Amino acid sequence: MAEQAVETGGLAAAPPERRLSAMGTGVRTRQGGAPAGRFVGRGRELKALRADIVRAGLDTLSGRKTPRSRVLLIAGRPGSGRTALAEELVRRLAGEYPDGVVRARLTGVDGEPVPTERTARALLTALGAPVPAGAGEDELTEALRGALDGRRVVLLYDDAAGAEQVDPLLPDESACLVVAVSRGPLTGVPDVRPCTLGGLDVAAAVDLLEWYAGPTRITCDPVAAACVVEECGGQPAALVLVGGWLAARPKMSVVDVAKRLRELTPAEGHEGVGGRPLGRAFRLAYESLPQTPARLLRLLALAPAGLVDAHTTSALAGCSLSAAQAALEEFTAQGFLRAEPAEPAEAPAGAGTRSCEPPAPQYRVPGCLAPMLRVALYERERPAEVELARARMLERTVRQLHSCRAITETGDLATRKRIAELPRPLRFPTREAAEEWLLARLPSLLAAARLAVEDGRLDTLARRLVSALTRALTAHLGAERAAPELYGLHQLVLDVAQRCEMPLEKGAALLNLGDLDARAGRTTEALERYREALRAARESGDPYATSRSLESIAAAHQELGDWQRAADWYRRGLELRLTRGELADEARLYGRLGAVYTYAGEWGDALRSWRAAAAACRRLRDQPGHARALSEAARVQEYAGRPQEALRTCLEAVESARQAGDIRLQAAVRLRLADTLERLGDRPAADLHRAEAERLLEAAPAVSGAAGPEAAGDPLPGAAGAPIAGGGGIAGLAGTTDSKAARKRSRNRSQERAQERAQDRPEDRQGPQAPKGGLRNQ
Repeated sequence: MAEQAVETGGLAAAPPERRLSAMGTGVRTRQGGAPAGRFVGRGRELKALRADIVRAGLDTLSGRKTPRSRVLLIAGRPGSGRTALAEELVRRLAGEYPDGVVRARLTGVDGEPVPTERTARALLTALGAPVPAGAGEDELTEALRGALDGRRVVLLYDDAAGAEQVDPLLPDESACLVVAVSRGPLTGVPDVRPCTLGGLDVAAAVDLLEWYAGPTRITCDPVAAACVVEECGGQPAALVLVGGWLAARPKMSVVDVAKRLRELTPAEGHEGVGGRPLGRAFRLAYESLPQTPARLLRLLALAPAGLVDAHTTSALAGCSLSAAQAALEEFTAQGFLRAEPAEPAEAPAGAGTRSCEPPAPQYRVPGCLAPMLRVALYERERPAEVELARARMLERTVRQLHSCRAITETGDLATRKRIAELPRPLRFPTREAAEEWLLARLPSLLAAARLAVEDGRLDTLARRLVSALTRALTAHLGAERAAPELYGLHQLVLDVAQRCEMPLEKGAALLNLGDLDARAGRTTEALERYREALRAARESGDPYATSRSLESIAAAHQELGDWQRAADWYRRGLELRLTRGELADEARLYGRLGAVYTYAGEWGDALRSWRAAAAACRRLRDQPGHARALSEAARVQEYAGRPQEALRTCLEAVESARQAGDIRLQAAVRLRLADTLERLGDRPAADLHRAEAERLLEAAPAVSGAAGPEAAGDPLPGAAGAPIAGGGGIAGLAGTTDSKAARKRSRNRSQERAQERAQDRPEDRQGPQAPKGGLRNQ
């Protein structure tokens, strides 16, 4: 997610659509997983860590099976090269763990621990496992352990704040390996193998300094180079800054830099982060910058999740894109930033051709430097300037998201005109390029939304940003794939609405959250959300939100099997629609009432509701809806033991379907009619109607994903009822429709449909069986 960088390497088993989805939660797929930059030294530590993997633990010595994976701890101060050592170890072990390497950062750039549920969600996505939207920490960590069962995976947990973060994320699979990076010990994690880092040895430190500063001056004065290493305490982060400073000043000697380091003291607030050597190196490099680059570097402390690109930098500093990109490259050369590896996203199976060009480069502010940049920012910049820079960054992000979504709607002339009016740097050449940008920037986009909401001073921009991000995700990924991210975004909208006392926005957020809860099977939680949404809608006086809340409450009771309450709430929604004269919604709600009464076995009320739905559809001149409503009414009559009336209603439904010109609907209604005729004992007529249904289905145009007449849809648009016809397969029958074998197969299929109706159709899973008596409440 936004406060963590989770990467995977070697997940060859994951299909392309999963790898693409994984990127959307701060996950990147990269073969090999080699860290960027140069790795030197640490041979002794690497050897010890590898030995700890196979060394017997307490469980092995006592003869018990290891209950959990082996945990290796690399401890050290920020800037000591602990993450680089972990990455090098993981790179060397990658071939021994064929199911991949998964990385997660457990502390954000603001120094706050990342919530465990957010980390678990990102890890599940990286592993290609389903991620339930809105699930809690316990459910997600349990799902993570289940996803790792039977796999050989390396999990790298970077910058862990303590054992309470690592312990819930430990797999029960002993074939997995966990490499944790922390500042201190992980007291509470059993059988952890610690490796504490100090500074690099002199030879390796000089090699690293030479890599960044260039070989000439280092080779000519090895004694002065050793003095610089001593002043830096052998810390890799400090050596990188000093090397970058020397590279930018070719006329300075190594003796000069050693002398300046001895004279410097860390700025206030810097020494506690990476220690005195890193604080002095940062002060040397930062205070040598000209005024404009120094200000731009300070402003990068505002970058969400510590990730920056040219657009973010340009908006923060108010400069051109070219100047921003040049500054980022210069900062990277001087050691202030790290370049993020970028690869083009892979297309899911069946998708269009993707651009082979990687997205625009991103850069990361190192975690050991971020606190010092924040101190410098708030010391040098006035609060109003900081807020203005943040507002510019959010406004640019909103415009990019609007452009990202608009590229999916290029069929609309007005949308194409709006795209053409955008500045050229904000446009995307293709939909694929926009999707690649969205997935690559999603961690920072989600972090920007969270930070904007938490800040509380830019609520209008925060609401616009969350809305734009929600629309872009839905447009590119679809509601199902984007559900985990959408749940968090709707929660942010709810936070802003409650803080600003906006009942309409609060109701909308609660409805969206309730829908996601209901989709995830948390119907009780969804019902409570809908009730709160109804209170907010009534407070705002919005009739649409009120109607939507009433219907959602009814649907939740229906899902829980409380038919009476469901019918009561549907009636309330219907009364509101009747007072507003909304005929289409009246027809839909009559259909929902008919379905609920059918579930409850209230045949009289069910029949009246379906007849009212048919009448409303007739007034709307909606012939397909009219035919479906009549077909459902016929089914209720059949359940109620009135087959002759069911036959007459079915014949009326057939005529209405014929007038509608919907071939698949005609076939479905004829199959219903055939079932009714067969129950009346008129098998020849039933066979004729089945043969006619087969003929219609053979002549009907192919419908994607439809295997039979059940593709005709709901009995009414949006109704809770089920398809008209039972089980499918009629269209696939072989042979001629008038042969004896075909008629026999048709009869067998009819019997199968009658037997499977209660299992295959949603309304019959919980609804009534065929009745034994007459109409109830008639």
